[in-house]
Amino acid sequence: MTRLIKAKKSLGQNFLTDQRVARRIIDAVSPLPTDIVIEIGPGTGALTRMLVERSGHVEAVEIDSRLADALRRSLKAENLSIVAADALGLDWGELITGAKSKVSFPGAVDRDRKRVRIVANLPYYISTPIIERLVSLGRSVFDMTLMLQKEVADRITTGPGSKEYGYLSVMVQYYCIAKKLFEVPPSAFTPVPGVQSAVIKLTVREQPAVEVSDEAKFFSLVRAAFAQRRKTILNNLKAAARSLQFTEALESALEAASVAPQRRAETLSLEEFAALSWALDLE
Repeated sequence: MTRLIKAKKSLGQNFLTDQRVARRIIDAVSPLPTDIVIEIGPGTGALTRMLVERSGHVEAVEIDSRLADALRRSLKAENLSIVAADALGLDWGELITGAKSKVSFPGAVDRDRKRVRIVANLPYYISTPIIERLVSLGRSVFDMTLMLQKEVADRITTGPGSKEYGYLSVMVQYYCIAKKLFEVPPSAFTPVPGVQSAVIKLTVREQPAVEVSDEAKFFSLVRAAFAQRRKTILNNLKAAARSLQFTEALESALEAASVAPQRRAETLSLEEFAALSWALDLE
């Protein structure tokens, strides 16, 4: 199929063509016959074929109608549905409910056995908004195995104290246990991208990593803290004081949270960000 369909630069398309890498990704997913897999960006079907063989149902979401049509012609399986749509514009609740309705297992444990799992080869230019959307789904998803630009993968999986650690790291790790699995060379794709890729796994937590009173305000606080990385936590939050509407004095809140005002946001753990949100009374 890659010989027949030319990749669109406007969609950031790089088709996975290395079968060894594809098998390694599928082994990392390790789908069960009772799993529902939602694949984002199936492209030419390098992963789709193997997912169909090992999963209960596969819902493949492809924005490019050319590829969606080609997959429908080449992959005729009862447990495969191909949705020609933009993953960013989808109603994910409706998609997940619909996918679950297509799979049934005998016995009373039917509902509990239907794990929803996401597999994706994400175009680099939309990876962050897609990830933000996916992690917000919470426990309606069991886990996500994602191939991303290595730089984005490093940002997601790193901890405090690293130069890659930032808002995306905090947001993802709040909802998920994040692990970098392996790197993928440019030669695994057609056309060959100019960057290195990596595969990560995000396992959705039973409960968020820390307790906060208001998630939206918590993430607004974190985003403000990272607004200018070279500035201290005190100066960044002072600049955002009006929009964040603190009910407590900033200096006093930092002291109450045991966060030194001269520290930078990249040094704060999730627990420290949560403590600061409580001290600032972000309700």
